[in-house]
Amino acid sequence: MSKRRRLTGVVTSNKMDKTVSVRIARRFRHRLYKKVIDRHISVKAHDELGCDIGDKVLIVESKPISKTKRWVVEEIIRKTVSTQQA
Repeated sequence: MSKRRRLTGVVTSNKMDKTVSVRIARRFRHRLYKKVIDRHISVKAHDELGCDIGDKVLIVESKPISKTKRWVVEEIIRKTVSTQQA
């Protein structure tokens, strides 16, 4: 297994061509005050698999693909069920 970082997140936008925006959330306890804190970051990832909004995905670190893309979608962990009928 490679030493690249792997993170899981939820797809928030897929409007770009072969790019998705992924929200990565983490929860931790403050060292001094012991309060639980929720933090998140949004990253752009290269998508060849065709992710939809709401999908839970595994992204892996890669070399820079463009100005803002440094991640690649490795697999879709859980697909969302679309309720819209066209």
